[in-house]
Amino acid sequence: MAFLTSCSTIAELQTSFSEKIFGREPSNPPAELQEFKPTYTAKVDWSSNVGDTAKYDYTLAKYSDAVYAANVKGELAKLDASTGKQLWILNIGEPISGGVGVGAGIVMVGSNKGYVHAYDVAGKFLWKAKLSSEILSVPRYFDGLVIVRSGDNRIYGLSASDGSRKWVYERSIPALSLRSSVGIVVDGGAVYAGFAGGKLVAIRADNGKILWEATVAQPKGVTEIERIADITSLPFVDGPLVYAVAYQGKIAALDRSTGKVVWNRDISSYTGLSAEDAKIFVSHTLGSVYSLDYTSGKTFWRQGELANRRLSTPLPMGSLIAVGDLEGYIHFLSRDDGNFSARIKLDDNAIMSLIPGSSSSQLIAETRDGGVYAVSVK
Repeated sequence: MAFLTSCSTIAELQTSFSEKIFGREPSNPPAELQEFKPTYTAKVDWSSNVGDTAKYDYTLAKYSDAVYAANVKGELAKLDASTGKQLWILNIGEPISGGVGVGAGIVMVGSNKGYVHAYDVAGKFLWKAKLSSEILSVPRYFDGLVIVRSGDNRIYGLSASDGSRKWVYERSIPALSLRSSVGIVVDGGAVYAGFAGGKLVAIRADNGKILWEATVAQPKGVTEIERIADITSLPFVDGPLVYAVAYQGKIAALDRSTGKVVWNRDISSYTGLSAEDAKIFVSHTLGSVYSLDYTSGKTFWRQGELANRRLSTPLPMGSLIAVGDLEGYIHFLSRDDGNFSARIKLDDNAIMSLIPGSSSSQLIAETRDGGVYAVSVK
């Protein structure tokens, strides 16, 4: 109650809660890392730095033979994916607040003033479009459209040729929800997006009309904070199913054509999940990594030695699963049993995101201070 009454507005409560739980200082000390016998070796192939990220969560984008990155000063950079060499850098003229999206030769970023900026892969300016609020997520390209989510939970379909507005989807926002950089996934002509209150929606990519809405998790508890059950990470589409997980809620598999819940279970996550070859990998809010069966949600294994280390979304890499933590470590777990296979420390800052690299044995990571690293494991 003391924490609740210390905030004079809902906005302050939202920000304070988010920073307390997910900010730079963990609410509980991270578990000490234990020694293990590595079965793989991880090494840094190249590194670069793209500048300060401040309070924003950025996601890198790899397209063809290049990596695109952004910083809070408004700089958008293109790096050679093989060497990390900077190929060009430009300034969009205002702070960039969301990750980079690339598709059909268009590079897209959003700003804290609510603009989407589009460039070609040579860095030539194409257009910019004004939305209703700051853009904290990654713009997506699909079939002649740029689809982007704004911070007030509207989703826009913009023309990829000139940025003109084609449609907008909007919904009401509850009084208290977590500030996050959650965006959208576009697959098979549908846009999937998670919202506060544990809701997942599918809308048509061509016109923004809703296809279905489903409940992944029901808010429960006495206080407003206890009742937060927001989907703060990207859903994941795999075959006939779409998976989503809520903070202080459940993980669920849903039929992507109808929205019907196929199965669910009590697992909470802030950063999210991935799936590959009939297995789901999810980072629990408290620091465990789970491997689940995609048809039933049954646990194959659980790695529990990374408690309170604020883990990133897991990245499947063949026989390994990679996950980053708040101290700049990347942990490589065995896909079969979850045991530690390799570990590498990049710097002293939290890992924000991991994306696939130029081969199945390589990933590219970005840390909180703007460090970009290509890491291979053999």
